[in-house]
Amino acid sequence: MESDCLTPEWASQPCLIGIDEAGRGPVLGPMVYGCMYCPISYQSSLASLHFADSKTLKEEKREELYENLKLDKSLGWAVDVIDPRELSAKMLAKNKTNLNGISHNSAMGLIKRVLDMGVLLTEAYLDTVGDPEKYRIKLSERFPSIKFVVSKKADSLFPIVSGASIVAKVTRDRALREWLVEETGEDINRNFGSGYPGDPETKVWLVQHKHSVFGFPSLVRFSWGTCTTLLKGEVEVAWEADETEESGNGSSNKRQAKLSSFGFKTCDKRSEEIESSGKGRCKFFQARKIQQLTQF
Repeated sequence: MESDCLTPEWASQPCLIGIDEAGRGPVLGPMVYGCMYCPISYQSSLASLHFADSKTLKEEKREELYENLKLDKSLGWAVDVIDPRELSAKMLAKNKTNLNGISHNSAMGLIKRVLDMGVLLTEAYLDTVGDPEKYRIKLSERFPSIKFVVSKKADSLFPIVSGASIVAKVTRDRALREWLVEETGEDINRNFGSGYPGDPETKVWLVQHKHSVFGFPSLVRFSWGTCTTLLKGEVEVAWEADETEESGNGSSNKRQAKLSSFGFKTCDKRSEEIESSGKGRCKFFQARKIQQLTQF
């Protein structure tokens, strides 16, 4: 999602960009990275737009400012909405990517997207994720033609980052309000509070919507410690491969891959081939002659 897929008229002028996120801490919903960019010549006008750190503004004010910036032809914006399932998959994969790494990649992805539109970015302002100087060096190595300023509380120091904060926060709030619940077999309500692990209402919602086998609805970030604690003692799922492999001395080995975290299975390419061929199916599926469909 972005302001316009077309290159703005002022793209050839030196421009600055601000980047911030919303929803880094909650156990529910997506994490959203937002950016706002404009000509450096327009920077002095940003103060008159009354942008501020989105966390200090009421929802009605954020919505108002968001609609106003969308109408401003001197501003561009874009967002990267990272689904909770994507967050969990990356954090629980065999080759894990931690939350800081996911955040860095999202921010750099937004910068690249704006550059690819033909916008001449010469300055970038970001709220830090991890050590500010290490993050700045990482960004500078990736985009050497851009001057980076990485700072704590950047959303309250630089109006361009404040605008990005509003874009990210409003996008996340709307995503949660309009979230399409895929799990239709259970009575899932939306009274989940703020979504933060410490919120009593969120804790109650997680307990009410926990399944002993399938864990939680797809709205939930399985990789969060809150979920790991709640799922202790529940059913362990094992994926069996009944194929036997001949080892170098002629003995047979049976392979079994266990699902260490609810909802996610990581396996190598060979295991995937066994599964697709039917040889590695769990006995439950073999006994019932249940076949895997790849085309519908």
